[in-house]
Amino acid sequence: MPSIQLTFPDWLIIFLYFAFVLGIGMYLKKYTKSQEDFFLAGRKNSFWVAGLAFLSANLGALELLGMTGNTFRYGMYVAHFYWIGAVPAMLFLGIYMMPFYYSGRINSVPGYLKLRFDEKTRVLNGIAFGVMTLLVSGINLYAMALVLHTFLGWNWDISIWISAVTVAAYVTFSGLMSAIFTEIIQFFLIWFGLFLVSILGIIEIGSVQEIFNRVPESYSALWSTSADPSLNGMMVTWGGIVIGLGFVLSFGYWTTDFLVVQRAFSAKDLNSARMTPIVASFFKMAVPFIVIIAGLVALVLSKDPNSGFALLVDGGQVNYDSALPLLIARYYPNGLIGLGVTALLAGFMAGQAGNISAFNTVWTYDIYRSVINKKATDEHLLWMGRAATIVGIIISVVTAYWAKSFPSIMDYMQAIFSWVNAPLFATMLLGMFVRWITPNGAFWGLLAGMISSFTLFLAVKFSWIEQSMITFSNVTSDMAANLWRAWWAWLICFVVTIVISLFTERKPDAELTGLVKGFTPISLKKDVPVYKKPEFYAVISGIIFILLNIYFW
Repeated sequence: MPSIQLTFPDWLIIFLYFAFVLGIGMYLKKYTKSQEDFFLAGRKNSFWVAGLAFLSANLGALELLGMTGNTFRYGMYVAHFYWIGAVPAMLFLGIYMMPFYYSGRINSVPGYLKLRFDEKTRVLNGIAFGVMTLLVSGINLYAMALVLHTFLGWNWDISIWISAVTVAAYVTFSGLMSAIFTEIIQFFLIWFGLFLVSILGIIEIGSVQEIFNRVPESYSALWSTSADPSLNGMMVTWGGIVIGLGFVLSFGYWTTDFLVVQRAFSAKDLNSARMTPIVASFFKMAVPFIVIIAGLVALVLSKDPNSGFALLVDGGQVNYDSALPLLIARYYPNGLIGLGVTALLAGFMAGQAGNISAFNTVWTYDIYRSVINKKATDEHLLWMGRAATIVGIIISVVTAYWAKSFPSIMDYMQAIFSWVNAPLFATMLLGMFVRWITPNGAFWGLLAGMISSFTLFLAVKFSWIEQSMITFSNVTSDMAANLWRAWWAWLICFVVTIVISLFTERKPDAELTGLVKGFTPISLKKDVPVYKKPEFYAVISGIIFILLNIYFW
């Protein structure tokens, strides 16, 4: 199998990157003196730092290799994951949910569940989130190893351990603080290292319009083919996109997934915490100009017999994830290839660091201190957080081999999110906005949602039921099943929580202060200019979001 031929400058860039991120972790270790420094970066960050880290933690394997490859397969439909599948939820988090999270100075999303409901609900979510995080971590390690092995010719097993050891080292040194600082660096490295691929692709083909002219009509449309699933590659209707992705999966991920929300927790004050996801939304809308354009460029080139471009074939199966690295090999000269490869690795390490720093926080606070050692000292919790990082990385190596066995990273990710985040969003929504939701209602509703989602996954996978029973369409696809299964998990959790809450004991109103709308005094800055308010930037972001969807209709 061919590999990218690296020169000395390429190797030097890659070596310097790994040395630099390890150096950052070692340098910041002296500033990590307490458990709050390790788990919450001392709550000292500006909204720019927190916002870029917020997005960078999300820029992992799925957004780079996975989404570029899936654009090759599905076209513009992949942009839904960046626009309707992200922006509305990010704005809702900043405007409405962050005051609840930040006002109580909680350490994690499960920590909120304990305060709002009870210990058993917190532990249930903590365990589910921990398992989900380690499964997703495996994807990032697998993708890093895929680059090192497939495109650089390194041994697969050695590649994955090199990736794992590097992430473990710099997160263990100083926890979230080192993760955030390296994520900022990785954010700019990703943009500088990969945006050039799209630019050079546009130059070779002629223009963006020429790219759209040379792909099938369904590949250049965003909404116009969504009424009939047979007209788009994902085989998904607008209902699945709006309800399954735009509402349940999107809000479930961006508002409840501790991996990204933790970055907002690191902000220095409430206003900065609210601005964090809003600032990140602008950059999130721009990411498709890397991955979507690159995927369409690869598609156009592959259809041109004179281009000499073709995706790698592994075991008789097309490797769609090879699109972006092969474009790097095509366009970048010697010396610059090292920058492109390093940008890919930076993206994977950013996602992996985010997963591991979130895992060690939830394990330490919401499982270990909550259930195993309730009298743990600050120093002991700091030690436990570092130990959890090492254990989490080791388990991630195992899940990386499992991720390798799945045909599509994208389908795998959405399946995992539908098991955990979809029902959790129903629990969080009811908990924050409905005061009479009870602890027992929340626990049994969340459990019912998780079990129903996983059961539906198995039922469709092993043909116990027809997929059309949950997707309302005779045209079937794994992605359609994922989106609709998330909706059913959310709905079941929502209904069960309400029904059980009607017959079980509520918490006293006095215990809901800072946790439920109407019981939460929000200390916002008074008499600040309009242009400094989070709502102002949220409106601008919303307008850009609407215009993008109309333009690419």
